[in-house]
Amino acid sequence: MPTTSKTKTRFPYFNRELSWLAFNRRVLEQAESEDYPLLERMKYLAFVSSNLDEFFEIRVAGLLQQVKSGVIERGPDGLGPKEQLRRIQLIVKRLVNDHYSCWEEQIMPGLKKEGVIFSDYDGLTRNEKKWVERYFEEQVFPVLTPLAIDPAHPFPQLTNKALYILASIDDPETRIIERMMAIIPVPRVLPRIVKIEAPRRGNPDVYIFLSDIIQRYAKRLFQGYRVSSAVPFRITRNSDLYIDDEEVENLLRKVEEELMNVQKGAAVRLEISKGADPVLVQQLLESIDLKPQNMFTVDGPINLLRLMSAYDLIDRPDLKFAPFTPHVPRELTPPERIFDSIKQKDILLHHPFDSFQPFVDFLNQAARDPEVFAIKQTLYRTSGDSPIVEALMEASRRGKQVTVLIEIKARFDEANNIQWARQLEDVGVHVVYGLVGLKTHCKTCMVVRREKGNLRRYVHLGTGNYNPKTAKLYTDLSYFTAKREIGAEVAGLFNTLTGFSLTPTFKKLLVAPFTLHNRIQRCIRAETRNAKAGLPARIIAQTNSLVDQQTIDNLYYASQAGVKIDLIVRGICNLVPNVKGVSENIRVRSILGRYLEHSRIYYFENSNGSQPLMYAGSADWMPRNFYRRIEAVFPVEDVELREKLYDILEKQLQDNKNARLLRANGSYKKVSSKKIGTPYSAQEACMDEANANRQELEKELLEETEQ
Repeated sequence: MPTTSKTKTRFPYFNRELSWLAFNRRVLEQAESEDYPLLERMKYLAFVSSNLDEFFEIRVAGLLQQVKSGVIERGPDGLGPKEQLRRIQLIVKRLVNDHYSCWEEQIMPGLKKEGVIFSDYDGLTRNEKKWVERYFEEQVFPVLTPLAIDPAHPFPQLTNKALYILASIDDPETRIIERMMAIIPVPRVLPRIVKIEAPRRGNPDVYIFLSDIIQRYAKRLFQGYRVSSAVPFRITRNSDLYIDDEEVENLLRKVEEELMNVQKGAAVRLEISKGADPVLVQQLLESIDLKPQNMFTVDGPINLLRLMSAYDLIDRPDLKFAPFTPHVPRELTPPERIFDSIKQKDILLHHPFDSFQPFVDFLNQAARDPEVFAIKQTLYRTSGDSPIVEALMEASRRGKQVTVLIEIKARFDEANNIQWARQLEDVGVHVVYGLVGLKTHCKTCMVVRREKGNLRRYVHLGTGNYNPKTAKLYTDLSYFTAKREIGAEVAGLFNTLTGFSLTPTFKKLLVAPFTLHNRIQRCIRAETRNAKAGLPARIIAQTNSLVDQQTIDNLYYASQAGVKIDLIVRGICNLVPNVKGVSENIRVRSILGRYLEHSRIYYFENSNGSQPLMYAGSADWMPRNFYRRIEAVFPVEDVELREKLYDILEKQLQDNKNARLLRANGSYKKVSSKKIGTPYSAQEACMDEANANRQELEKELLEETEQ
C-alpha cells in the first residue's frame, strides 16, 4: 500500500461498490427533483431499477461468489466481501424504499393531477373493471400456465429477471390450511403496463400494471381451490459470462452457450411484493438457495424499469423535455463534401448538441464513393435498426473491402452483437472478434480512399458507441481527421486487432493495454514536477469512473505538490478529495442532467513544457480500461478544437445547477447556495449554444438562397 512521503499513514480510498450506490442515489435524486417534467422524472425511476439490476447481476454476484468460494479479495479500501455485502444490503434497502416512495408519493399523484392515472384494481371504476376482466379473459388468460409445486411437480427453473406470481392455494373442502405453492410465469410477450380503454369522467388516461390484473384473477387458474394470496416476484441471477478465450475454439458458439447458462446462474436477489405468504416465501428462498437478507420486499409493482415503456406509451409532450434539434456544422453539409471538409481541417463534434448524423453520412458516403475501397470499424454496442450496420453491409455489397471488429462480449449486448456479426458475414464483411483476453472497447473507424493515385486515410475516433439512438441521450465526442500520423497509427491499431503484433508502436494515440496507463501517469507526474518547480500546473479530467489505485496515488502526490486538480467523475470514484495533507487541492464533482455525461476528456496544463496537452477517448481511469480492454485515446492538437474542448470542461466546472461535489465522507452535496449566484447548467448552456449556431446557419443559408 503506497504511503505519503511525509507520513506512514495509508492513503484513503472509497469503496467501489458503495461509491456506485452513491451514484445511483444521485440518479434517484433526479426523479425526486421538481426541476424536471413528470414523465422525465418517471424515466429516472426506471434508470434506478436498471442500474440496480446490473449491480446485483455483476457486482453483488461477484461478492457472493467470493464468500462462497472462500477466496477473499480486498480492494484498496480494505473492506472484505462480507462487510461489503452487509453495507450494500443496508444501503440498498433504504434506496429501494425511497425509490418506491418517490413513485407512490410524488410521481403518481403528480401524474394524476395531469390526467394520467396509474391505478390498482380497487381504484378502477365499474366500467374499467369490466374492461379489465374482458382484457384478462381475451388477452392474458389464454397464455398463462400455472405451475403447481408438490412432490409430483418439482420446483421449476426460474428465469433471470422474469416476472412470476407466487400463489398460496388451499382446498376449501379440508379443515386444514395446506398453503400449497403455485407459480404463474408471466409471458414476456404480454405488456407489463396496460392502458384501459374505457371512458371515465374528465377523460384521463388510465393505466394498470399487468401484475395487478393477474393477481385479481389468479383464482380462475385454480378452479375449485381457494387462492389466499397471489403476489408478483422476480429473481435476479449471476449474469457474468465465464469464458476462457484461450481455450475456446469458437468464441461465437461459446458466448451463445454462456448466454443460455446466464438464465440459470446462481440467484443473488429476490424481489417480492408485500402480502406474500411467509411460509411460501421461506420455501421459495430455500428452493433458489438464497438467504433472507438478499430478499427485498417492495410496496408497489415489481421492476419499475417497466415505466420506460409507459414513457413511450403516454402521448403527453407537455410532460416531457421539449424537443431539441442538434446542430450540424456547415462544413459537414451537404454530405457529399464530407471528405473534402475533413481533408481541409480536423473536425470535433460534441454530441448530442452537435448531431451524430455526420458520422452516419461519413459511412454512407464511404459505402457509395467509387474511390473508397476499404472500411475498417469497431462495434461495441449499436442500435437495433442500425444505419451504421446497414452502411457497412452496403459497402460490402458494392465490392469494397470491409472489416468489422465486433465485441461479442459487450456485457448485456452479447446476443445483439452475435446477430450483427452473422448478418455482416452473410454479405461478405470480414468479421473479427478481437484479441484473446481483451475486450475491444475503442470507438474507431477508418476509410481508405484513392485520391490522385495515392491513398488517404480518413479516421473517426470517438468517446461513445456507434449508436445513433444513445447519441441523442449521451454526451460524447466525435473526432474526424485525415492527418497522416493519426491515420497510420489507427491502421496499426486495426492490424494489431486483426493480426499479430506483440509490441505495436503508438506515438500520437494512447492505446490500452500498451501505452495508455503509462502515458497518463507520466502526464500526472509531469504536472507534479512543474508544481514543485513553481511552473503552472493543473489537471482537469472528465471520466465515468475513477478506480485505478496507481492513478489515484499519483493524483494524491500531485495534490501534495500543489497541482490544482478538478475531476468530473459521473459515477464511481475511489479517490477521497479534500483530505488535509493528501488531497486538499483536489475537487471532485459529478453532473447528472437531461443527458448522460459520457465523454472522457483529459487536460494537462504544462506537461510538454509549452502548450497544454488535451486528450479524449473511450477509456475511463479503471484497471479494466487500462489493462483488460483495447482503448484508443486521441490527442487534440488543433488550437481551435482544443479551445472547444477546454470550453466543454469549463462549462462543467461552472455548473451550479446539476453538479454535486464529493465530500471526504463519501456523500455528495449541492454547490453552496451562497456561491450559486445565477443558476447555470452546463448542458443547458451547450443546448443554447447549439440552437444559436443552428439558427445562424439557417439564416446564412436562407440569405444565400435569396441571392
